Amino acid sequence: MGNEIQSHIQNYFSTLVELVGQIPKQDIEKTVELLFDAWKRDAQVFIMGNGGSASTATHFACDLSKTTIVGDGRRFKVMALVDNIPLVSAWTNDSGFGSIFEEQLKPWLREGDVVISISVHGGSGEGEAGPWSQNLIRAVRLARERRAQVIAFSGFGGGALKELADVSLVVPIDREPLGTPLVESLHAVLQHLVCSALRLRIGRETEGEKGDFPGS
Repeated sequence: MGNEIQSHIQNYFSTLVELVGQIPKQDIEKTVELLFDAWKRDAQVFIMGNGGSASTATHFACDLSKTTIVGDGRRFKVMALVDNIPLVSAWTNDSGFGSIFEEQLKPWLREGDVVISISVHGGSGEGEAGPWSQNLIRAVRLARERRAQVIAFSGFGGGALKELADVSLVVPIDREPLGTPLVESLHAVLQHLVCSALRLRIGRETEGEKGDFPGS
């Protein structure tokens, strides 16, 4: 048993390192620049996901709101669409789970805003309830209609979200059982990277303030 677990640990870490090297750096840079432009324009940012990706959406919204602050400068206007449980359950009860993100966006989303969609499979595949992540697809299509910009975090080839997004960060793994945990792990890494890069970018823009993190 010990050798089996040791082998699993080594496989997990070696695959993780391999995947990090395969994520296109230019797509990360595009994501940073798109969000930096949204910050400059005082645009709104909405983040969404299901399951483990819902917790990443909340984490991302927290970090984008707080860790990017430089001095007394402008802050991101950001909302995680997974956090209002009564509203999510109300839309689910009345209109089905597929409506929960689209309906939340309808009164808020404007041209030039940013919608970030996080999904392991990017809307491809299906389970007992039917095709996965259709609530994300519906919300992203609304974003396209309203001329908002779309960032997708996905894996397994990117799925439909990759095709619909302005920029897509895809963790290029296509096998289970490691696929889902590694994609979700790297999505967390990527959102931290994006937020730390944004702090540096904003720091250069803000009257002589440094974007470095305290202690760095």
